[in-house]
Amino acid sequence: MPGDMPATDEASLPADRAAALEGVWNIVPTPFTDDGALDIASLGTLTDFVIARGVQGMTILGVLGEATRLTDEERRVVIATVVERAAGRIPICVGASAPGTDRAIGYAREAIDLGAHSVMLAPPTLARPNDAAVRAHYLAVAAATDRPIVVQDHPASSGVWMSVELLLDLAASDPRLRVIKLEDDPTPPKAGRLLAADPSLRVLGGLGGRMLIEELRRGCVGTMTGFGYPEILVDIVSRYRSGDHEGATLAFLRACPLIRFEDQAGINLPLRKRIYQRRGAIASARVRAPAPTLDAATIADLDDLLRRLDLLDT
Repeated sequence: MPGDMPATDEASLPADRAAALEGVWNIVPTPFTDDGALDIASLGTLTDFVIARGVQGMTILGVLGEATRLTDEERRVVIATVVERAAGRIPICVGASAPGTDRAIGYAREAIDLGAHSVMLAPPTLARPNDAAVRAHYLAVAAATDRPIVVQDHPASSGVWMSVELLLDLAASDPRLRVIKLEDDPTPPKAGRLLAADPSLRVLGGLGGRMLIEELRRGCVGTMTGFGYPEILVDIVSRYRSGDHEGATLAFLRACPLIRFEDQAGINLPLRKRIYQRRGAIASARVRAPAPTLDAATIADLDDLLRRLDLLDT
């Protein structure tokens, strides 16, 4: 069974792998053709596009990567295609979340075998969530891998609320579990509590970047999130980390209208795909069914916003 693999020791986890999990890691959607097939060509152009925006890393098969709508073979193709196209230019993190521990272990091992730098793991969906079961899940996956695991704390998608105490316990129990993707609203106070208790943790924001400047102020090392203009987030984080806090704040406030608009619940994925399509990163904005579609008025609102922000032709 997958869970029977002996645990790797701490020395097998290169320190520079976890250290690379900072700055801006752009979470990307999975592109499909207009008829719903996996678009391998667009996987390549999307990878090149994201790398050209200056991000520190790229994450695939996240919540908005439609991973649950892919077959296992399609998952493998997505990972292999992106890793090959990136060709070491930036590291790739791969979502390995699954409802069962053995399946999550299998996804994590597959990603690592195909060249992933790290994996992202949400807690399993449980009929009655409890800390003991969540802890056992994470420790089992960590013991079966030799790469950093980004602990995804996103109750809105997992249905599991992880306390500060549980996250600290995971980090103390295994060196592979010391990077947290914090998406439990409100994120800044929780980030502050985590880092006050253990300043060596690596905490990344998310949620489309909507609390990015406040997360940086609380000690987060960056953000791992989807956004159709990742270079804007790169600029904000770069300014902040270089000491230009005022410039970072002003850049963030200028971007807030677009961050807010793109992160609308229910239509954030079709909006993001439309932006990527407009920018030439993917050929089609198709989202696999069942999925919401954008009405003409929403598309007009997006165009108006991009025009006002002078981003329409970027």
